[in-house]
Amino acid sequence: MHKILFVCMGNICRSPSAEGVFRHQVEQAGRADQFLIDSAGTHAYHIGEPPDLRSQEFALKRGIDLSKQRTRQVEVADFARFDLVLAMDQDNYALLMRKCPEQHQHKIKLMMSFARHSRSEIVPDPYYGGAQGFETVLDYLEDASAGLLQSLTS
Repeated sequence: MHKILFVCMGNICRSPSAEGVFRHQVEQAGRADQFLIDSAGTHAYHIGEPPDLRSQEFALKRGIDLSKQRTRQVEVADFARFDLVLAMDQDNYALLMRKCPEQHQHKIKLMMSFARHSRSEIVPDPYYGGAQGFETVLDYLEDASAGLLQSLTS
């Protein structure tokens, strides 16, 4: 069983999208029973809320339903529970490293380190931008998720 946690700041745009994209790819590959997939935020801004409506809208256009997800904040127990904790950018990576017990810090990585085609080191935050930002996030996440799935199943 592979246990993967996706993390951004508020858990309303990037990390729930990453959870949805990766879950979709895992299901398409017929490997859903081999994964525990979740997302969380480094901050407690939106606890218990669904993902941003724009994230839901753009993901749904790609056949990915985020509507059942609810936001939560990263807990110290998550570092022991999950095999990989994937940050969407360097700021969240640094926050995770500060919160994480030393024996689990090797589990924290940048999501885009698994990208096969995209050159960006981060998944940019689309919150204050327009439609293209949400499309870019999904493009990056589809690429990085495919690389992640390949790395875990080959």
